[in-house]
Parts: sequence; structure tokens; C-alpha cells
Amino acid sequence: MGSIVAFVNMKGGVGKTTTTINLAACLAKDYNKRVLIVDLDSQINATLSLMSPVQFAKLKKDHKTLRNLVKQSVSKQTKPRWAPTEIIQTNLCGINGLDILPGDIELYEDFVLADIIYERSQGKRDNFLECWQEMEDNLLKQILRPLAPMYDFVLLDFSPGDHLMTRSGILASDYYVIPAKPEPLSVVGIGILQGRIKQFKDNQRSTIELLGITFTSLGRTTKMAGQVQERLERDFGKTSLFRTAIPINVAIARAVDFYKPVVLTEPKSTGAKAYKRLANEFLYRWQQHIKVPDSPKPEAES
Repeated sequence: MGSIVAFVNMKGGVGKTTTTINLAACLAKDYNKRVLIVDLDSQINATLSLMSPVQFAKLKKDHKTLRNLVKQSVSKQTKPRWAPTEIIQTNLCGINGLDILPGDIELYEDFVLADIIYERSQGKRDNFLECWQEMEDNLLKQILRPLAPMYDFVLLDFSPGDHLMTRSGILASDYYVIPAKPEPLSVVGIGILQGRIKQFKDNQRSTIELLGITFTSLGRTTKMAGQVQERLERDFGKTSLFRTAIPINVAIARAVDFYKPVVLTEPKSTGAKAYKRLANEFLYRWQQHIKVPDSPKPEAES
């Protein structure tokens, strides 16, 4: 059974997508893992980081995006038209085992889902709250859980904000990773996320576990960055922070033009090397959580 891992922070612009696609590529290429990326962001950044707009347009025209699976899940179709395996795009960037469930710019928004839930609850408040919670619990779980046995990892890339789709993805996940910039607003996003996860756990709706917090876009160490790190170490414990931080590196931004992760376009760049170390550390932490005996410790920084 594969692990479903959420890469999430309620704050935008913290490197969630870039971290997700680079870790996925490393896990598939360097460790022979079967990895599925699920693009839950209506900006479809993960999708367009791995295929051209022309390729995506064809998939959308053929109804081969996540939106169609969500539509089936919402409408509770007894005979769904699409199976997830028909929509998944396989062996991206020529790497065996690197797959994606493409996102969609027309992914369901909360107000659309609220209308559907209102109709289903017949306008009664208690029924509405019950139906809303049921949708949070099951919307993405119904899609993702059957796929987990086919992969070692299912990695979820989220949009920023506390939306129903985000909450449903968290509830479907086994673990989560928090990408964060070393700045105060990033900490605010983490606080909102942790509050939501605590609520889920208190209500026995989730057993999700934190694999770690990783800093992205790390430049020259500043007093503010040091204070942010101290705050997170105080709140989460020193071991909750990944040792590997992702530096500011132009190669990472340049990779987008090639529709590939930087670990493939410029593998010797400082950004690519950092992501490779992060993948190694991620794998070690995951093995510790699932209690793999004698799992090798992360490689030292070179």
C-alpha cells in the first residue's frame, strides 16, 4: 500500500509545487519508486511544470483531467464514465514510474460544492453540515485510496488557502510535508494549517502525521530567517525541520521553460543537488515512520 503525502501550506508562493515535482522525479529516477503526482491547484502549476500547454489543452478537450473524477465523485454516479487509470498520464519526462493526475483550471470551487450540498441536504442546517463533512471526508478519498496500492507514493500538490478541496486532500493523506519560506507570513500559513489538522484529529477524522518542514528560497541567512527557524523549532521540535533547505537558484526557475523539474534539466546546479538531498532525507523520514529496519541515514551534504 503506497503512502499518500500532502505538500501543503495555507500560504501561497512557498515552493509547494516545485518541491513536489522535484521530489517526485528524484524518487522515481534515483530510487525506482512508483510516484503519482496529483495536481489539486486550479492554477495547474504542477501539470504545466511537466507538460506543455498544448499537451494540457488536448487532455482537457478529451476530458482527461482531475475535474472529471471529482465530478463523478460529487454526483455519486453508479456507473462512472472515467476510471482514474484512464486519466493518469504515465512516465513523464521519460522516467518510468513518474505519473500525474492532471489538474484543471475549472476544478470545483467551494461555492459550487456548497450549492450541490445545499440541494442534497434539502436546505436543512443540520443536514447541510453533515453533508458538508461527508464531502470533505470522502470527495478525494474515493479517488485516491484505490490508486494508492499501485504506487509507492501519491504526492498531493495543493492550492494555497483553506478550501474544501484542500481539507479533503488532507483527510485522504497519511503524511504531510510543509514547504515554507523563512519569513513571518509563512509561519502564519503553517499556524492556520496546524489548527485545521488539530481539529481533524480531535474529531477523530484524521491520523495524518508530519514528515517535516522544509525551507525553500533560502538566500543569505538573515536575523529574520533565524528567528523564524527558532520559532518553528520551538513549536514543532528541532527534528521536525528537514536538514536540507532549498536555496534560491536561477536554474530552478529556468526549468519551467522546459516543462521538467530542475533535477532533470540541470542536475549539477545547486538547486538540483539540494532537491536530491531532500529526497534522500524525505525517504529516510518516511522509512522511520513506517518502521523500516536499518534504513540508511540521509547522505551528508556535499
